[in-house]
Amino acid sequence: MAPILEIKDIWVRYSGLPVIQGVSFEVNPGETVCVVGANGAGKSTILRAIMGAQPAYKGRILLEGKNIQTFSTEKIVRQGITYVPEEKMLFGPMTVEENLLIGAYIIDDDARKRENLDYVYNLFPKLKERRIQLANTLSGGEQQMVAIGRGLMSNPKILMLDEPSLGLAPVLVDEVLDTVRRLKEAKMTILLVEQNVRETLEISDVGYVIQTGKVVTKGKASDLLQSEDIQKAFLGM
Repeated sequence: MAPILEIKDIWVRYSGLPVIQGVSFEVNPGETVCVVGANGAGKSTILRAIMGAQPAYKGRILLEGKNIQTFSTEKIVRQGITYVPEEKMLFGPMTVEENLLIGAYIIDDDARKRENLDYVYNLFPKLKERRIQLANTLSGGEQQMVAIGRGLMSNPKILMLDEPSLGLAPVLVDEVLDTVRRLKEAKMTILLVEQNVRETLEISDVGYVIQTGKVVTKGKASDLLQSEDIQKAFLGM
């Protein structure tokens, strides 16, 4: 099986300094791959590099074998990558449904948009109940649901989630990560960046551990959970 996404030895600068140093990994169709590590390790920078927002100055980024490094962010979205940033970036004065439909801006078929909207509402029944509610009146967990739902509206080949549990109460963290688990079960291809190491490895197929801009450990997520080094560094064991 050929990888859908390949990151090959990328280097990314921030304020002139290399913050990502020779990172390589791949994501296969239907896999949930996580990139975990401490705050400031460079995890989110990798996603921004993939989207062309903070371009890599060395290395290659391939989607289905095609080099996308020179593509604009909009073209990358049209190629099939959707990025859900940690900031959520919802339009507060607009309704839940209006925010979701923005995610389908690359789709011209109204019937397909409706199908996608129904899919999101089946995934998040709470959002259907609140479809005419303004986004800025939702709880943090509900806003995260809208952000993920909006990402799904474009029928992505790969869904990239940046710290979806950040800033949420523990009960809402469980709810959001359960959503990721359901998407995984539905064979959605997911690249997940998280600080929440244990819970993230539990729902992932493959994991990469980032420290100071470098991949220091990689492997099956279930194996990483059992690793003494991972347990000492991140799980307090």
